[in-house]
Amino acid sequence: MSLRSITVFCGSRSGTDPLFVSHAEALGRLLAEKKIELVYGGGNKGVMGAIANAALDAGGKVTGVIPKVLLEWEAQHDGLTQLMVVEDMHIRKKMLYELGDAAIILPGGNGTLDELFEMLTWNTLQIHNKKIALLNTAGFYDHLIAHMDQMSERGFLYSNWRDRLLVCESPAAAIDALV
Repeated sequence: MSLRSITVFCGSRSGTDPLFVSHAEALGRLLAEKKIELVYGGGNKGVMGAIANAALDAGGKVTGVIPKVLLEWEAQHDGLTQLMVVEDMHIRKKMLYELGDAAIILPGGNGTLDELFEMLTWNTLQIHNKKIALLNTAGFYDHLIAHMDQMSERGFLYSNWRDRLLVCESPAAAIDALV
């Protein structure tokens, strides 16, 4: 499958490890080099801003989707190829899912986890069949991975989550897992 666009879910903060931003920048550059459009949350701060700026600096196409309520909170990115302002978070998530041919999850907070689990749930329910890669930068998601293994081992998942969520350790591996 040829990917035209990848939706990236990530934090609007930079986190405590410089590798979070470094991986975001590397991913943004790789997407641009491979002529894959970056679709993301539309912010200009943190990991969000890092990936968008790297993709743009490398000549890539970047579409942001941001709800009105977050315009001030996330300091929308005014230099994008396209910025879509939507009514609320639910519309934002739905548009982000629809605009991307696949998804990559980078480190982030509650919103990133919400997006990850909604997309994973939709995949399990066969609402979509888009591939999802989890970029486990600096072991950020190790505890979540262990918890998901426990949910599976204790009989709370309908299928092997590892068939639906591809765990990767580098930006290049995340892209390669999706193609």
